[in-house]
Amino acid sequence: PIKKAKMKPMVKQVIKSSPREERLERLEECGEKSGEALEALLSDLAEVSNSRERASKLFQWLIQPIPSKSFFRDTWEKKPVLIKRQNPDYYKGLFSTAEFDRILRQDDVQYGVNLDVTSYTNGKRETHNPPGRALPFTVWEFYESGCSLRMLNPQAFSSTVWSVLSILQEQFGSMAGANVYLTPPGTQGFAPHYDDIEAFVVQLEGKKHWRVYNPRSEDEVLPVVSSLNFSQSEIGKPILEVVLEAGDLLYFPRGFIHQGNCLPDAHSLHITVSSYQRNSWGNLLAKVVPAALEMAMEEDVDFRRGLPVDYLTYMGVQNSDKEDPRRAQFLSRIEGLMKKLSTFAPVDAAVDQKARDYLHDCLPPMLTAEERASSVQGAPSRWEDGEAVDVGVTIRGQTRVRLIRSGIARLCSDGEAVWLYYTADNSRVYHKEAPKSVEIKAEQTDGMEFLIHAYPKFVTVGSLPCESAEDKVSLAELLFEKGLIHTAEPLQTAVE
Repeated sequence: PIKKAKMKPMVKQVIKSSPREERLERLEECGEKSGEALEALLSDLAEVSNSRERASKLFQWLIQPIPSKSFFRDTWEKKPVLIKRQNPDYYKGLFSTAEFDRILRQDDVQYGVNLDVTSYTNGKRETHNPPGRALPFTVWEFYESGCSLRMLNPQAFSSTVWSVLSILQEQFGSMAGANVYLTPPGTQGFAPHYDDIEAFVVQLEGKKHWRVYNPRSEDEVLPVVSSLNFSQSEIGKPILEVVLEAGDLLYFPRGFIHQGNCLPDAHSLHITVSSYQRNSWGNLLAKVVPAALEMAMEEDVDFRRGLPVDYLTYMGVQNSDKEDPRRAQFLSRIEGLMKKLSTFAPVDAAVDQKARDYLHDCLPPMLTAEERASSVQGAPSRWEDGEAVDVGVTIRGQTRVRLIRSGIARLCSDGEAVWLYYTADNSRVYHKEAPKSVEIKAEQTDGMEFLIHAYPKFVTVGSLPCESAEDKVSLAELLFEKGLIHTAEPLQTAVE
C-alpha cells in the first residue's frame, strides 16, 4: 500500500478546497512574473558567436562575483562555497512554483520517472510515489501534508532550464543535469547523504536551512557513487551552516555530506545544477587499461608467457603472510609488466570513448532564431495546396558554413571506419534515444576535421580539404541534413 505522510482524508480536502487555492496563490505569487534579467542574459548570450565563450559567460553569471578562474583553481572539487547576494531576483526566471504547477497540469509527469514525493521525519526517509501520472490534485495534497517534491529532469519540460544546461555542458565538458526541489515550510525531504556529482544549489524562492559536513574519511573524498542515508549520529558537526535565501548559491563537491530543511515560516524552491558524474581519471583509465592489455598481449610476448607452474602454492590470500622469496619475485614481475603496459595505452582512443559517452549524455542544442533560420530547422520545405513545395536547398562551393555548436559533433574511429557522433538529435530526456552517429567517408575526414577546428569561423564549402568538389558539397549536405551546421545566410531553394 502507498503511504502518504500525515495524509488528511481525501474527502475533507475536496470539501475544504479554499486552503489549497490560497496555498497555490501564495506559491504563484513567488513565481508568476517573467524572469526579465535571465531572459535578457540568454538573449545577449545568443549574440556570442562562440558557444565555448557563451558557456564561460553563463557559468560566470552562475557563480558571480567569484571569478571562474579562481573558482576552478581554489574551490572546485576541494571545498564548499557560499554566495549570499541579498538579491532575491538574481536567478528569477530560471524556474518557479508557477511553472511547476503548469507542468503538472499540461505535461505527462510520471511518478518515479519525473517526480519523487519524499519525506524525512524522526530520522526516517520515505518515498511516497503512487504508480502512474502525477496530477496536480494528488501532488499538491502530498505537498500540503508535509512531503517534498523533487522533479528529476526539469529540462524535459522547461525550455529555460534546457537552454541553461545545454550551454553549461560545454563549460564542464561533462553532462550538466538538474533536479528541482519544492519543500513545504517546517519540513525536510531527505536524510543526510553525499552525492557523486558537483552540486550548485540555486535558491529560487523562499529559504532553506542547510548544513554541510566534511567527508568522513579519505575513502569518501570525491566518491565514485552516492552514499546511503546517514543518521545524524554518523556525520559529526557541520563545517557550514547557513540559511539560503532567494538569489543565493551554495556549491559543494561530491563527497560532502549535506542536508537541508525548511524553516517554519517559508517554503523553499531550489534547483540543483550538477555535473562531473563518472568523469574522473579512474573512469578514463577504466577504458584505457583493458584496451592497453589487449594490445600488449597481441604485440609483446612477455604478456603471453605462462605463469609459474607452482605460483598457486605461494601466491593468494592464504599465502600472503608467508616469507617466501618467490613472492617478491612474482610481485616484481607484475610491477614490471604494469609499467610496460603504459606504453601500450591507447589514450586518444579511450578519450574518444569517453567523448562518445558524453555526447550521448548531452542535451541537444537550443537554437536561436537566427540559427534556426539558417539551418535545416528553418528549411522552407512544406506541404501546400496538395503538393510538397520548396523541396531541396542548394549548397554550393561558395556557401559559407560552420558547426552550430563547438561540441555538437566529434570524429571517432573504431579501427575500420570513421564515425561522426553528434548531439543534435538527442532527447531532452536523459538517454531516451540511442547514441547518434553517421559514417564519414575516408575522403571526407580531413574536411570534417577542418570544419571542427575552424569553429567559430564560417568557411566556404569549397575550402574544405576533400579530394573533389563533389565530396565537399556532399559532406556539407550530409551535415546540413543532420542539423550539425548552419549557413552564414539562409539557403535558397533550388531553382528548377
